[in-house]
Amino acid sequence: MNGLPLYPFAALVGQETLRLALLLSATDPLLGVLLRGDKGAAKSTAARALAELLPPGAPFVNLPVGASEDRLLGGLDLEKALKGESALKPGLLAQAHGGVLYADEVNLLPAHLIDALLDVAASGVNVLERDGFSEMHPARFVLLGSMNPEEGALRPQLLDRFALVAEVHAPLDTPERREILARRLAFDLDPHGFRAGWEGEQEALRSRLEHARAALGSVHLPPELLSEVAEAVCRHGVTSLRADLAVVRAARAHATLQGQSAVTRHDVETVLPLVLAHRLPPGMSPPQAPQQQSPQQSQSPPNPSAQQPEAPPPSPPSEAPGKEQHPRPDDSPSPDPVQEQVFAASPVQAPVLSVAGAGQPGRAPAPSAPERGRAVRSVPDLQPRELDVRASLQSALARSGTAILTGGDLHRRVREPVGGRLLTLLIDASGSHAQQGRMRAVKGAALALLGTLSHSDRSAVIAFRGAGAELLCPPGESAAARRALEYLPTGGRTPLAHALNLAAELLAGTDFTGGTLVLFTDGRANVPTTSDDPWQDALNAARTLRRALPTLDIQLIDTETGPQRLGRTRLLADALGATCTPLETS
Repeated sequence: MNGLPLYPFAALVGQETLRLALLLSATDPLLGVLLRGDKGAAKSTAARALAELLPPGAPFVNLPVGASEDRLLGGLDLEKALKGESALKPGLLAQAHGGVLYADEVNLLPAHLIDALLDVAASGVNVLERDGFSEMHPARFVLLGSMNPEEGALRPQLLDRFALVAEVHAPLDTPERREILARRLAFDLDPHGFRAGWEGEQEALRSRLEHARAALGSVHLPPELLSEVAEAVCRHGVTSLRADLAVVRAARAHATLQGQSAVTRHDVETVLPLVLAHRLPPGMSPPQAPQQQSPQQSQSPPNPSAQQPEAPPPSPPSEAPGKEQHPRPDDSPSPDPVQEQVFAASPVQAPVLSVAGAGQPGRAPAPSAPERGRAVRSVPDLQPRELDVRASLQSALARSGTAILTGGDLHRRVREPVGGRLLTLLIDASGSHAQQGRMRAVKGAALALLGTLSHSDRSAVIAFRGAGAELLCPPGESAAARRALEYLPTGGRTPLAHALNLAAELLAGTDFTGGTLVLFTDGRANVPTTSDDPWQDALNAARTLRRALPTLDIQLIDTETGPQRLGRTRLLADALGATCTPLETS
């Protein structure tokens, strides 16, 4: 830590789910935690406060978003090398051994750092091979991260490494927010005096955790609970075996925090939402925690809403067609009951998107364009466009022990665009697409487009049917978008204007360097928004979107088929300033 006074964990107000997850990880270091939710909801404050609850001597290491590969993994010790000594300098992974590695904004880490973090977190060993050296050292640590989903999703492989995920939401209760404000102002005015006032509660919490850690290995796990854990995980459609193990470990940690000698069904039910919520397939509702309040150490006002992670809007699962289950984005009345179907995707080639506006996702910059973005690594290059002085010097020192560079020592910086590009799929899932298997082709074309994305690109999916539009997948990795499309049902009316308004709202709040919006529709709008004319509402929404996002590349895929066509898609494309391409169904 940086030596500044930390806000005491015991003084946190509300946020029972967040505090429970952190207390479980402080009890069992194998329970990594991801704090996911609103900006300004005390995620980082709580994570750093955890440092004072760890066993004496356990390190708490911060992983900055802008950390280099050398800083994370380790590299040549330049100071010693300049003195003629060849040695490696340990990185953050080595420093975190036996403690906590905390990654704030973990979803914004460069892809290559996430890959390295995955490998080490899985094996507990960091193998460092660079600059002519080879070294192996243990690196077992609690992986603790925080993120705001509005800034992008987390790669599913890394998300699964977190045993627990706490959904964190800023409280909307007035007395609770007033208490948060009062405590924070008191802390800022006199940090040491504020901490002294909470030292009794902090010490009691440390003592409780110390006893819980000591008793963890002796807590009895009844054999019948293993079957109940496996049944609960399977019932929620979770495939990762890490979930079962995380439930058992978290339930055992919860039992010992309660001073129990054996795990009970209540312990299992309490931790299930923390373990399963981030592993559920699309359309599956998360389990609900018992109503009993989680264990806490502060005298904070209760926050009943934080007892359970907020469930994401569910989409109808494939095994239950015929029911409209997703929430409406506005106050429109529910449509008449319709028979919905879930179609599998047909193999279809990706639509050829014309280069317009901001360009296509995944397209590399022109060779003459200057390289921009975050420097993520260095590679040998006899004629580097951007010389990496440090890496070149390291190479020379490792080779000859001197700082004299030769052509073979030169290294070029490789940069990764910050945020990448965003591909937003706007999918018409209304009943007209159930005819002639058109939805199969729509899904196939959408999946093919996702396959064209580069590693740094992101995708989002908005579907519209029934009375409104729904954000199925916020900007994130394409794997989540693929799952959302797989379970997307088809049926109901065509709320086209709603969809365009939701897309404009979503894209106005992103900070990606570029983006493409691909709209799949037959243009048969029949759900109004501001007037009695659904089609005119759709055209107005299209013009509003174009004015709000003038640099957005918009592509319209015309899905209308058959002898009787309305031909509205070209008019809609003109209003959007988009190209219009027919959907290839085979």
